[in-house]
Amino acid sequence: MKAVVALASVLALIAAAPAAAPAASAATHECDGLQICVPVTGPWVVVPTAAQTATEYQLDCPRGYIVGGLDAELTSTQIDVSFAGTLGSPVNPGITTARSVVFSGLYVGLGTRAVPSFRPHVGCIPASGGGGRVPTSAATIVRPGHPTIRRVRTVRVEPGATRVTSACARDEHLIAATHALGFFAPAPPDAQLAGAVSARRVVRGSHADVSVRAGKLVSGVRAVIQVGVVCAGGK
Repeated sequence: MKAVVALASVLALIAAAPAAAPAASAATHECDGLQICVPVTGPWVVVPTAAQTATEYQLDCPRGYIVGGLDAELTSTQIDVSFAGTLGSPVNPGITTARSVVFSGLYVGLGTRAVPSFRPHVGCIPASGGGGRVPTSAATIVRPGHPTIRRVRTVRVEPGATRVTSACARDEHLIAATHALGFFAPAPPDAQLAGAVSARRVVRGSHADVSVRAGKLVSGVRAVIQVGVVCAGGK
């Protein structure tokens, strides 16, 4: 199982590492305290203001790297951002984090005319093994393991209608489904830009279908839709 870990906790841990490296930008600190670090920046992820619904977005490190630091830019102080970390000791890259990390953004305000959004950042460090396989017990009490897997598809949004599907494997069953709309742009999306793209999710059996409709976007802006399913083994 995975536990939601506050960003500040891991950032404090990373800050204790020796020899700081330059951050990805003046505004973010995902590479602070890391000698070797590859910064990766996600899109501006739109956060719904209704029904207190969290939006999840997965950001990946290059192959051969794991997440060593995290940060995010927010358009509102009323956005609560956290990430899913794996149980284990010590809290550390390779144990708490892996190659990918899932950010969760929740708007907790009472209303706004602006479009709440956040832009996730990860600092990637070379993988060096990390935690080993979790041992099991012959008794009925067992250690926390990894009974679920997250399968994600991220697709560029083009003008017109698009359908994006993310599905569990044949021997798995679906536990949950999410989708997130993001904009790769220098500035956060305003209401006009966010309103140019709409998405509707339908879950059928072990897969999630998201129907996307998009108008013409501003030049230089790239929109993406990410569809994720959380799956458990069929056994």
